[in-house]
Amino acid sequence: MSEPSQTAKTNRERLFAQRPTILDEEAKRADAVRANMARLRQLRLAKEAQEVRTEISTANQPAKAKARKR
Repeated sequence: MSEPSQTAKTNRERLFAQRPTILDEEAKRADAVRANMARLRQLRLAKEAQEVRTEISTANQPAKAKARKR
């Protein structure tokens, strides 16, 4: 069996060799998260704008006349 220090060195070398791949994957995930956050922000802002337009439209409607009783 190999010594613990040799095993640790082998593991460090293996991880160091994989580091660029790991960093690329993390960068891609971070980009995907930022893109999704931007998409959700746009949807939220569009929804809020539609709610404001609806509120303004409702406020500009003339008041309905009450029906007279005979």
